[in-house]
Amino acid sequence: MKLTRLALFAAAAITAASPILAGELVFPSLSYRTGPYAANGTPVADGFADYFTLLNERDGGIGGVPTKVIECETGYSTEKGVECYESTKGEGSLVYMPLSTGITYQLIPKVTADDIPMLTTGYGRTSAANGAVFKNVFNFPANYWQGASIAINHIIDQEGGDIKGKTIALLYHNSAYGKEPIRTLEALAEKHGFNLTLLPVDHPGQEQKSQWLQIRRERPDYVVMWGWGVMNQVAIQEAANIKFPMDKFIGIWWSGSENDVIPAGAAADGYKALTFHAVGTDFPVFDDIQKYVVDAGKAAGTGENVGTVLYNRGMYGAMLAAEAVKVAQKMYGVAEITPSQMRDGLENLVMNEEIASAIGFGGFGPSFEVSCANHGGPGLAAVQQWDATNQKWNLVTDFMAPDMDVIQPLIDEDSAAYAAENNITPRDCN
Repeated sequence: MKLTRLALFAAAAITAASPILAGELVFPSLSYRTGPYAANGTPVADGFADYFTLLNERDGGIGGVPTKVIECETGYSTEKGVECYESTKGEGSLVYMPLSTGITYQLIPKVTADDIPMLTTGYGRTSAANGAVFKNVFNFPANYWQGASIAINHIIDQEGGDIKGKTIALLYHNSAYGKEPIRTLEALAEKHGFNLTLLPVDHPGQEQKSQWLQIRRERPDYVVMWGWGVMNQVAIQEAANIKFPMDKFIGIWWSGSENDVIPAGAAADGYKALTFHAVGTDFPVFDDIQKYVVDAGKAAGTGENVGTVLYNRGMYGAMLAAEAVKVAQKMYGVAEITPSQMRDGLENLVMNEEIASAIGFGGFGPSFEVSCANHGGPGLAAVQQWDATNQKWNLVTDFMAPDMDVIQPLIDEDSAAYAAENNITPRDCN
């Protein structure tokens, strides 16, 4: 332990004393600005790109090395996402953030073989939180199973602590993404005694008449939604059509953007969704985004998405990646890190209020630490609610913890099965 600390101090000193090296820190952006999910993919891609532009314009890059974003259009297609990975991995790409659970599943064995890290912030394979098995995959600060648990915890709070006999419907995108929470919700239903109804919606989600007729007929107490893109808009409008109470309609964090609620107008008022970061622009980093990126004419888009939920999420993911670069630079005493070193930076990332405040993100998200054993963080999330009158999201709860007594055994079981199927010997994280 003493040798490790001495090495880290020495590495930090070398980094501080080293001359700036010519080169670039490369971040691929597997974006989708086209196709049925473009309205949601575009602001995420804008926020991701704009944050790295900010680092270049304001700070000269990270540790003196400029950043470079290579954008590759996937159209939310798993096949195209894999093609983008293959075409960009040789460019020195440090970390992949594919913004697609389907693409994530296909890339897990590839990034492992190529020793390139992948960060799936709030999506992807939940059991990748077990770093002993999934060495190159990270899904901090929260994952889908934790989100499902927090949604149920919020419902329990709303019902005075008891939901036995209640009926909760899961309206989900009929894909790997949408199916992720089912296992957890089944376990939580057994624990808390509620009835679970499963309502799949086929891609892209425009046709939901039968699902909402069933909801109107069976009258579940709550609806939880795992949607994306146009599916969310249609679901909220259909809920309004049958006068389902919006405060009992709760989406995962990918079902809680402005795109999802504005089309329904006043009828969307009171709709809820989870989030693992704050909302709005009341943070110092946005002043810098405006000054160095938008006003300077260097924004990835028009600038109109700045401060929206999905723009903020793309920017947040870029910030976490950038902070992991700083950790790796200090660990290894070099400014131009390799993908393997980036992996170590991600695994040793600490994000607390002091660090966040220093870079203009104070109060933007909960504090967390990553480790060998835990690549997923604590899984904290809050509930936001739509105010249709003022056209904005408001946080209506604190960041809450999930029920890890239920989730951790599921993570252990699923990751152990994956290790057995793929002849992986888990690392000793002790």
